[in-house]
This record gives sequence, C-alpha cells and structure tokens, in this order.
Amino acid sequence: MSRRLRRIVGVGGLVLAATLVLPGAALAHGIVGRRDVPIPDYVFGWAAGAVLVVSFVALGALWPQPRLQADRARRLCFFPSTLVDIVCGSTGVGIFGAVVYAGLAGVQSGPANLAPTFVYVVFWVGLAFASLLLGNVFGAFNPWRAVARAITALVRTIARGEPPAALEYPRWLGRWPAAVGLLAFAWLELAYSERNDPSTLAVLALVYAAIQFVGMSLYGIEKWTDRGDAFAVYFGLFGRLAAFERRGEALYARLPLSALFRLELLPGTMAVLCVMIGSTSFDGASNGTIWNDLAPHLQTFFVDTFGFDRIAGLELTFTVGLLFMIGLVAGIYRLGVAGMRIVDPKRSAGELALRFSISLVPIALAYVIAHYFSLIVYQGQAVPALASDPLGDGSDIFGVGNTSIDYSVVSASGIWYVQVGALVLGHVAGLIVAHDRAVADYPDARTAVRSQLWMLGVMVAFTCLGLWILSAAMQG
Repeated sequence: MSRRLRRIVGVGGLVLAATLVLPGAALAHGIVGRRDVPIPDYVFGWAAGAVLVVSFVALGALWPQPRLQADRARRLCFFPSTLVDIVCGSTGVGIFGAVVYAGLAGVQSGPANLAPTFVYVVFWVGLAFASLLLGNVFGAFNPWRAVARAITALVRTIARGEPPAALEYPRWLGRWPAAVGLLAFAWLELAYSERNDPSTLAVLALVYAAIQFVGMSLYGIEKWTDRGDAFAVYFGLFGRLAAFERRGEALYARLPLSALFRLELLPGTMAVLCVMIGSTSFDGASNGTIWNDLAPHLQTFFVDTFGFDRIAGLELTFTVGLLFMIGLVAGIYRLGVAGMRIVDPKRSAGELALRFSISLVPIALAYVIAHYFSLIVYQGQAVPALASDPLGDGSDIFGVGNTSIDYSVVSASGIWYVQVGALVLGHVAGLIVAHDRAVADYPDARTAVRSQLWMLGVMVAFTCLGLWILSAAMQG
C-alpha cells in the first residue's frame, strides 16, 4: 500500500470512528418507532457513516484528476425547441390559470380544493423529482417566463423592432432575490397559519407572478429567470444533477452532476442552498417531540412579553425555528470551509464557500426526497380526483372523482429504505462534487484530499442531521 493511500485510509478510519457514534446518537431520538424495519436502526447510521468514509477513501485513491468538468455531452436526438417552448409554455400558463381560478372560485377548504395540493405536492415536490430525472422541466413550463416571451415577441412584431434594452443586472445582487423568494415560500409553507387557504395561495401566486414580470422587464427575461426567480433557480439547480439537457435544437446526454460545474457562482448562491436545506430540515424537525416541547414555551414568550395573540405567537415561533435551522445549516457548512482554510489560507472563507457551494445541491435534493417521498407517493394519488373536481363543488370532469388513496402501494419499511438511501447517495454525490472541484483547484492530489477531509466532516454532520430529522418525524 502506498504512503498516500495509507494516509487516506488512516484519516478515513478516524472519521469512521466518529460516525459510529454520531449517527447512533441521532437515531436514538425515535426511529425505533419503525418496528417493521428488519435491521436494527443504529445499523443504518453506522452504514451511512461507513459509506461516506469508504467513498472518501476511494475518491482520494482513485480520483486524482477532475472527471466531471470537461464538457462531454453526447447528442441524442433532434429537439424542436420552438415547438416545445410554445406547447409547454402554453400548458404552464393554462395550469397556472386553472390553479389560481380554483383557489379563488372554489370551496375554501384545503383538502377539497385543487390549489393547496397542487402547490405543495405537484409543484413544490413533484417538479423536484422530475428535475432529477429529466433536467430543468420547470424551465419549459415556467408560466411567467412564457407570458413575458410571448409579449416580447408581440412587441417585436407590432413595433418591428427590439423592445427597450434591459438594465444591467448588478453582480452584487446575484441570486439574493431568489434566496429571499425561497425563504418567503418556506415561511408560507411552514409558519403561516393560513398556508392551506386556497384564496390566499391564489392571491400570493398572482403577486409572485407580478414580481417576476417587473424583474424581467427591468433586467431581461433570461437574466432575471436565472438569478431572481426563486422557483426557476430552485428547480434549475436540481436540473443540473440530471443526465439530460437541451441545447438549441438537440437533446444531449451528459454525466450526472457535471452541469453543476458550469453554474455561474454568484453572490447569494450559498444562501439559496442553505435556505433549501434548512427549510426542509425544519419541516422534518418540527414534527418531533423536541420541537413540540419547545414551541409552546416560545409561543407563550411572544404572547406574554409582546402582547401578540396566540396565532401570531405561533407564527413567530415557527419563524424563529425556521431561521434557526437555516442558520444551523449555514454554520455547519461554514465550519467546514473554515477548516479548509487551514489547507488553503490564501483564499478567503467567502470565496471557498461560494466555490464549493455546488456540493450542497445533491444534499438539498436528498433532503427533499427523504422528507417528501411519502407525501408524493400517498398524497400524489389525490391529484387526479382533485383535478377532476378542482373547485370542490362535486363535479367530476374526468370521471375519476371516486379515486381513493391506496396506502399499501409502498410499505413503511420501503419508505424508510428510500429515505435513508436518498440521504446516503445525496451526500456521496456531494463528496464527489467537492472532490472533483478540489483536484482541479489544488496543485496536487494530496492537498486536495487534505482540504476535503473537512468537507467529509460536513457531509457526516449533514447525514446525522438528516437521520435525526427522519427520526423526529416519527415522534410527532
């Protein structure tokens, strides 16, 4: 065994020893509720930690040069981009209009109205899954982008010239508008008391669309979509993990994860990713006994100290919890970056954090899959019936109104395996991305591996956090 390989194995062994303790502690919070899982619960934690360490060792020994950063996409077939944009864009506008109309005109009951289920299940979760499989699906169906492009084409035809030039997008602004937008949606989903009110969702959807029109009119359609549209940025990041992409009039196959290295690293990118991971983390943790024991005390504090009513106090309580979890995620990542500076002191913490932030994208999707898999599997079955009766007035447009949810399609143990598998694979993918970035950035493989020891610690910490979230969700 070479000296370099012995060093890597030795370091990996030390981290593995830590993972044998940390995941076990995380699992001690309540996953034991899944009695139908045939393997002891702590074994999952040990196995997850072992997989990460083995992956780290294998990368250090067998991956001395960058492999994902060269553009090796292969053309698969002709792709009628203009026709697809028209068809998909029109479909997106139609769906958006139908959901808004259902929210405004339908019965004001969340379970009976199409709008809440569509927004939180089909749109927020379903498109994330689709982005992993097919690429940037939302980009084709984006309704406000489709309307803006149609208006621009109409202006060109009528005026026989180009519309007024867009303002230069400030580089310092970066993706901060998207980060703020995602935080606002997370607050709506997790803290706002009227989050399931159909008319509220419809009005907010219209407000969001209006904001996008203003942004696109000021800075250009594509520039604002890439940087300021929260949902376009969110689904676009997940789409970069996929093996397919559209380029002009052709469909290409590429190495999964490789498109992350072509992402323009702008201010606010890390904030977007921390909001993505932190909000999903809080959604899971808020179902656990720790939060349920703490939340009433915080609510009482806001009510007694500041005179808020009980509902406002509860909203403030969940706002604090959401911001804390986002801050925790950011703190864990920045701690890893601070460790990297020991190896690379010439670069600032901000520069390193932004450069390696792409390694958080697979983790963000892993958290979405782990936390929302059961939601999409079960509640997704209610979509056909709701689409057949979008207003909740008893109509049955498609004749499937009597469709019920079959909870036997996936067992509890099956869901558990998918959740843990998603967490492990997502964090391994994060390690791969970070390692590929490091071997390209540093002069030799040894320095790259040393720098990524800290990233391994980040991945182990996020894995433990993810396992704890799964356990907390079983306690509620």
